[in-house]
Amino acid sequence: MEGLAQFLPLILIFAVFYFLLIRPQQKRQKERNAMLSALKKGDKVITIGGLHGTILDLTDDRITLKVNENTRLVFERSAVNAVVNQEDGSKEEKQDKES
Repeated sequence: MEGLAQFLPLILIFAVFYFLLIRPQQKRQKERNAMLSALKKGDKVITIGGLHGTILDLTDDRITLKVNENTRLVFERSAVNAVVNQEDGSKEEKQDKES
């Protein structure tokens, strides 16, 4: 019993670390992997560097983004930070037209 009492604080600290640090990080990683695997042609995305574009072509590890009418850039698939849903894209277009 005395041995267990000595390890109880250590076990509690590990449990707190697991639920506050490790588990949320694993959940975020799963969500990011699901987002990256669900990419498709025509999606509007934002890269980690903040570049906005539309996916023209994609392979297992690379995507080609159309930035404007004449510019196409190739990125690693992991460089995508977020997919912009259609509502956000239409709001941005309205703001650009108003400017």
